[in-house]
Amino acid sequence: MPAYFNLQGSVRKAPHSPSRDTTRQRIKFSDDRVCKSHLLNCCPHDVLSGTRMDLGECLKVHDLALRADYEIASKEQDFFFELDAMDHLQSFIADCDRRTEVAKKRLAETQEEISAEVAAKAERVHELNEEIGKLLAKVEQLGAEGNVEESQKVMDEVEKARAKKREAEEVYRNSMPASSFQQQKLRVCEVCSAYLGLHDNDRRLADHFGGKLHLGFIEIREKLEELKRVVAEKQEKRNQERLKRREEREREEREKLRRSRSREHRRHRSRSMSRERKRRTRSKSREKRHRHRSRSSSRSRSRSHQRSGHSSRDRSRERSRRRSSKERFRDQDLASRDRDRNSRDRSPRDRDRKDKKRSYESANGRSEDRRSSEEREAGEI
Repeated sequence: MPAYFNLQGSVRKAPHSPSRDTTRQRIKFSDDRVCKSHLLNCCPHDVLSGTRMDLGECLKVHDLALRADYEIASKEQDFFFELDAMDHLQSFIADCDRRTEVAKKRLAETQEEISAEVAAKAERVHELNEEIGKLLAKVEQLGAEGNVEESQKVMDEVEKARAKKREAEEVYRNSMPASSFQQQKLRVCEVCSAYLGLHDNDRRLADHFGGKLHLGFIEIREKLEELKRVVAEKQEKRNQERLKRREEREREEREKLRRSRSREHRRHRSRSMSRERKRRTRSKSREKRHRHRSRSSSRSRSRSHQRSGHSSRDRSRERSRRRSSKERFRDQDLASRDRDRNSRDRSPRDRDRKDKKRSYESANGRSEDRRSSEEREAGEI
């Protein structure tokens, strides 16, 4: 069975409940069971304690040690408990305002109907009563602090407000019958929902506006406004930080995209250059092969031409050689015939002379044939 916590943070043990030290060791200020409004010293259960609107014990844990731990830790880290406390106080003040509206409706049903003009005059008396009550409460506070001079100045303002009130009451009394004026006209305090009388004396007004209930509600409402301001500032700061982080992420993403595009561009350019080099290499290879083929074909044509030239020269030489041999054989045959004929007709000396002459002519004929054959060969070349 869980332990019960009072407003001062002490533990009232339930049957078979753990001790206070065990509970404090088990619970930290960041636990959901701890009252965040208490950590910020603005829980309505603490502020209105001992008044006629005492709310009793808070449903969540109140512990002054946890508040001290939070105050130390909050100097190094922002826990953003102000949002939880603001929600708590907003809910409490909204409930108080609903009670105020209900009280106003009840007064409107029970009190005698008056005209709008008379109501405005009565409202003026109530405003002066409220002003006097606040000034008297301030006088008491300054007196308790020992600030006599300031207290005397405030008392002078109180006397001026009292004079205005007497005038307002006189105007209000003259605007309605005496029987109706004697009736107690009530109004609801806009701060704490308490009832105020039109004819309340200064002591009663001072007790109300200087009382713990009224001042407690003022403290709660002022704390709520302060929390709204702090939460708005922190939310604005968080939004700026979030926006800054988003801009940084977008900047990083743009930088990554730019780098990626740059790498892709370099990769594409390297691929293009590689393809261009390969294309040039293939082109050079084709040109080399083409030149090699051209040289090969030229050499083959040259060799074939040379072979054809050599073969034609060889054939010409062979023909010349054959022709020369045929002529030589023919000449020899003729010479032999002539020798035979001359040998039969002439003397031996004549035959010898003729033989020398034929051999000489035959030798001259062979040399001329050789020269003509060489000249033909040179001309063909």
